[in-house]
Amino acid sequence: YIESVGWVTLNGKVTVTDGVSLVSRCAKTCDETDSAVINDLQAQIKEKQNVFFDMEAYLPKKNGLYLNLVLGNVNVTLLSNQAKFAYKDEYEKFKLYMTIILMLGAITCLFLLNYRVTDEIFNFLLVWYYCTLTIRESILMSNGSRIKGWWVSHHYVSTFLSGVMLTWPEGPIYQLFRSQFLAFSIYQSFVQFLQYYYQSGCLYRLRALGERNQLDLTVEGFQSWMWRGLTFLLPFLFFGHFWQLYNSVTLFRLAARDDCKEWQVFMLALTFLVLFLGNFLTTLKVVHQKVQKNQTNEEEEHKSE
Repeated sequence: YIESVGWVTLNGKVTVTDGVSLVSRCAKTCDETDSAVINDLQAQIKEKQNVFFDMEAYLPKKNGLYLNLVLGNVNVTLLSNQAKFAYKDEYEKFKLYMTIILMLGAITCLFLLNYRVTDEIFNFLLVWYYCTLTIRESILMSNGSRIKGWWVSHHYVSTFLSGVMLTWPEGPIYQLFRSQFLAFSIYQSFVQFLQYYYQSGCLYRLRALGERNQLDLTVEGFQSWMWRGLTFLLPFLFFGHFWQLYNSVTLFRLAARDDCKEWQVFMLALTFLVLFLGNFLTTLKVVHQKVQKNQTNEEEEHKSE
């Protein structure tokens, strides 16, 4: 029975995808009389896409490689809407509480406790936080959450970066970068708190309008659904992206010094560069696509007038 439902869902998604491409081609050549029909068809197709997506979320899935390595071959599919929403809410609360704790931890290390042991505790907390996020996100993705692309990979890269920071031994090179890293951590936590606060409200509104899935999550970046109402976050995000680039440049300069013997310095420089490129280019791509889409919509409105 489950295989039959899966087959129906897969074929239904293929049919709907074909319908989307067909309607898109017709929309380019239609006249004013047909535009209303096209808009109605697009709304119906969007509704069907959501139906098939919800059906697919309830089908058992094989765990990905990461979940198999961490949890083994355990079925992580949550069987009721209530269980899915509860797990998603728990994930969001975990992110919020840990963001606040990490901000307070970075402030404490920067201004109050200049000890290696407190730095190690803070870095270990970062490693544990990002590892936990990757596991929880993988479980949510298995249950229908539409988080994908760079914003999934981002947390794996951040886990690696935090692990390298944890192994960096005490020394003059470490002390030269310490304050800059802690200040960056404070700013990053502040921006993540802003994103959680405003994205939660935006997602709640879009879910009520039926424009977003119930299991969509807040993310540390910028996605297309945030265009309406959350563009004011873009300057904060871009500033954070360029701070990552600044961290990378600083570390490359430190790695080039004659007294620098630690391999962690060059590795951290590369990792910060990867984070900058991933975050900046992904955000830029979303903004570019939305601007192009808005221009296309305006041109279509002018033609219809």
